[in-house]
Amino acid sequence: MTARSPDEGHRAATPLELFFDLCFVVAVAQAGARLVHALAEGHVGAGISGYLFVFFGVFWAWVNFSWFSSAYDTDDVPYRIAVLVQIAGVLVYAAGVPRAFDSNDWTIAVIGYLVMRAALTAQWLRAAVGESGRARRAALFYAVGLLVCQCGWVALLVAPAPARHWLFLVMVVAELSVPMIAERYHQTPWHAHHIVERYGLFTLIVLGETVSASTVAVQSALDEEEVLGELLPIAAGALLLVFAAWWIYFAVPAHERVTDNRAAIPWGYGHFAILGSAAAIGAGVEVSVEQAVGKAHVSLLAANLGVTVPAALFLAVVWLLHARHFKQGAAQQLLLPVAALAVLGCAWTGQQAVLWAGLVAAATVALGVTLRHRARSEA
Repeated sequence: MTARSPDEGHRAATPLELFFDLCFVVAVAQAGARLVHALAEGHVGAGISGYLFVFFGVFWAWVNFSWFSSAYDTDDVPYRIAVLVQIAGVLVYAAGVPRAFDSNDWTIAVIGYLVMRAALTAQWLRAAVGESGRARRAALFYAVGLLVCQCGWVALLVAPAPARHWLFLVMVVAELSVPMIAERYHQTPWHAHHIVERYGLFTLIVLGETVSASTVAVQSALDEEEVLGELLPIAAGALLLVFAAWWIYFAVPAHERVTDNRAAIPWGYGHFAILGSAAAIGAGVEVSVEQAVGKAHVSLLAANLGVTVPAALFLAVVWLLHARHFKQGAAQQLLLPVAALAVLGCAWTGQQAVLWAGLVAAATVALGVTLRHRARSEA
């Protein structure tokens, strides 16, 4: 296995990569469904912490595969088989999400995670065989780091239940440290345009899952004709939020900035907040629908915050990670941070909160387009 050129022209996501992403929809849906249940029952703290834990497993498994494939995707038979094994691990992990979320039983989830990581470790060892010098050392460090982390996840299974959350945080730090240390030996030849496209495609999948969850929630509540007038604003607001999220995320050419590890690592890691908040918007919309039909055991304000908090977080983090680097002037720079605060404030607007949040997001897009065209005309 030899590395691909980081300057390769017309590099795009492959059908296998798209298939890999599609299988992650199952895990994202499972995490979102458990979050909806926890929030609707009023278990806010446990719901948010459980969601963050299980979503990290989804996010980190996807990140490790995507960056490796950007550098070493040979698309031969051994590579394809290894990726299919990783996909099987994703599905096992997804099956274990409910147990991990509800009863802190990580057995099935960790087994699925180990299947994914074992295949990826074999990939890195194969890459090391084809490399030499500092590149070989970096590939070997990746493989060893993955093995050490896998031992840590096995230790989590035998740890006392109260200590598992703390051990999980330790493992998160260990997992995040592996690429940061390995890349010091040698920057793997990932492709800037390709990796930005991969993140964008996964963001689209998560936003699509949000649309699907919102649609199912509204559809299941349509029999309640007496609250139909309350459901329609929620549906409209959710749609506007998703449309605005798509527009804002893809408004700037991130590949022009993500050109080395100094920019790429915080950008890539920070997408945990972007992807997690995008998926949580759909969960919040489901809770709002359940609250409207009287099935959720939470207040109206709590249900509204379930939508506005992740929406505001999405806007703020997109601005922080890459949008701010392409803005000109104070008006453009302040637009997304101010919009995030405005969306958050919509939680206190009562029954129409989701609709107001969607209108604020749509107005943000319109104002952003206007400011951008004005700056271009002045230039």
